[in-house]
Amino acid sequence: MNSFKSDLRQMIDQLKLGEADALSWVVNSDTIQSVVKLPGDASARKYYRIISNLKSYIVMHMEPFLDQKNSVPFLTVQRYLLQCGIDVPEVLDICPEKGFILLEDLGDITLLRKLQQVSAPEIERNAYEKAIDLLIQFQVSTFPAEKNSDEFSLDAFQLKFDHEKLMWEVDFTIENFYQLYLKRNLEQSDLSLIRNGFSEICTLLAREKTVLAHRDFHSRNIMIAKNSVYSERFVMIDFQDARMGPPQYDLASLLKDSYYQLEESQISALINYYICNYEAKAHQKLDRAHFCRIFDLMSLQRNFKAIGSFSSFMNRRGDPSY
Repeated sequence: MNSFKSDLRQMIDQLKLGEADALSWVVNSDTIQSVVKLPGDASARKYYRIISNLKSYIVMHMEPFLDQKNSVPFLTVQRYLLQCGIDVPEVLDICPEKGFILLEDLGDITLLRKLQQVSAPEIERNAYEKAIDLLIQFQVSTFPAEKNSDEFSLDAFQLKFDHEKLMWEVDFTIENFYQLYLKRNLEQSDLSLIRNGFSEICTLLAREKTVLAHRDFHSRNIMIAKNSVYSERFVMIDFQDARMGPPQYDLASLLKDSYYQLEESQISALINYYICNYEAKAHQKLDRAHFCRIFDLMSLQRNFKAIGSFSSFMNRRGDPSY
């Protein structure tokens, strides 16, 4: 393993020169047989699958984080979730000065990919129920640290989807979608109408009780890894931006997904599944009518924000894929 890690660090140096340089270097490596670039996420991070002695790993490559070391958000949240019993990728090695984290390879099957192959509503619903089970475990098992305790300290507990943050996201969409992408100059009366309407919604959302929110809990951020021929692991990824928010935040991310559209009948059934199982796990009763109303308002705010995010990828990176 030590010689592999040494070679891995050398390969990262080659990647900085260019991916072609890394491929040429691998030909002469004793421990690394191949390196394949994987599709990335919405961030500037890059991902590679490394094959070594018939075993595969994932390298997450980013800017060097020597000044942060183990306090980089991905690592702190990963350690915390692991302590709480949440299924997250195992971290095998880190190299802050070269900017990489070595992770277990969970394969290529996301929840989205599985859903694209479903043949019946029952199979679709079953897959979503397993994702909801993971979400409920995440919400019930994670909690802010007690005062004067460092055991479960996490910066995410100090961050919240308050009115200011929710409205910042609204303004982000107004700027990136309406003004920069559509190149529209909104009349002040129209702008006030939009902002005042959303301000009322964000005020209601900010009053809700909070849990730790993944913030991007959707079909592309849930990996389905094989435990055996008959069992699957639903694994949470891309959790580094977690912060406190309403329980409906992640549920809306999942059921009102930008990448996969559910029938309204399925959404209703899955909300009911969530409520029943959350009440059982958290030992508390939910007001169903109120819960569903907040779910709808959260879906509206979050998907409006997503429009801004997707527009910004085009405006700033020239990336039309979203």
